[in-house]
Amino acid sequence: MRYVYNIFTFVAAIATLMLVGCGLSDERAHTLKVYNWGDYIDEGLIAEFETWYEEQTGEPVTIIYQTFDINEVMLAKIENGHADFDVVCPSEYIIERMMRNEMLLPILTPEFEKEINDKNINYFDSVSPYIKEQFSLLEAPEGQDPNDYSVGYMWGTTGILYNEKYVTEEEALSWDLMFDKRLQDKIFVKDAFRDVYSPILVYAKTLEARQKGELGEDEMLPIETIRELMYDSSDESIALVESYLKRMKELVAGWEADFGKEMMTQEKAWINLMWSGDAVWAIEEATEVGVDLAYTVPEEGSVVWFDGWVIPKYAVNTRAARYFIDYMCKPENAIRNMDATGYVSVVTNADVLDYISSEEDYDEAIDLSYLFVHADG
Repeated sequence: MRYVYNIFTFVAAIATLMLVGCGLSDERAHTLKVYNWGDYIDEGLIAEFETWYEEQTGEPVTIIYQTFDINEVMLAKIENGHADFDVVCPSEYIIERMMRNEMLLPILTPEFEKEINDKNINYFDSVSPYIKEQFSLLEAPEGQDPNDYSVGYMWGTTGILYNEKYVTEEEALSWDLMFDKRLQDKIFVKDAFRDVYSPILVYAKTLEARQKGELGEDEMLPIETIRELMYDSSDESIALVESYLKRMKELVAGWEADFGKEMMTQEKAWINLMWSGDAVWAIEEATEVGVDLAYTVPEEGSVVWFDGWVIPKYAVNTRAARYFIDYMCKPENAIRNMDATGYVSVVTNADVLDYISSEEDYDEAIDLSYLFVHADG
């Protein structure tokens, strides 16, 4: 009897698990899992998308929104853990890696494009042609266009945020500043491999060229050389950067993923190697407490980066994922996201340009027309 009882217990347990599984599957079908950088969206848009999606499709959806601080942490969860995020926002070099490893699903499929065209809600064309050209340069398997697997979101630079009380603009225009012993324990550095490695390599190679007499004291490397160095991961270059980072380590107070902004506004740090959007946020916050911060990109050269939306191959709710990406490309939503984050959207239309031009710190001498044309246009 014990054997029979155990068989019935086992069958009942399996049946229960099947029912629970079906319930979870049904719930998951109406759940959208978004994995994005911290402080990288107007959070009001999350609930508004849920309403908009149901209006467009007749289906309910609930967003589970999670954040990450570092590209590599996000990638590891998907590569190693097969996490079933539906929408993710990596930087362009991670998008490239995900494409090479065939980890992405196409976004604007013919069926989906017809669906949103019929509803007159296709906002993908709002993305700058110039940005699309930049994404098309990403390395991808033969026959695949990166623009079919990724849609731009924001772009920016890596530079130095500095306290004007202790650092001059002239000093901040060179990566020399990161090695200034006067700033010991007042330096924070973004904990992001590419954003530290590439600028330091360009800086080190610039100094080498000057020492060899290949460059004058105030001359910089040609832009073509800088572009090549951005992809240089040779053993020699890694060792060179490592030697510079060891020197920098003695001066750095901390390596940060997000808290550097607060360290700067509280004057616990005087300089921070960080991203442009974080710098904008910190400058605005600092102004309110009487602290004068400024941001610049050193003249030796640095990183211009692009982030974009992708759908990992482990995604479950791909339909809602495609709608979400389309919704983020809607110009008025792009403006709200810029206002909330301090970064610059890749979406370009007259309203977006008017918004950028109306910002107090916008320099009218900067020509943004290239965003509206193809790179070779």
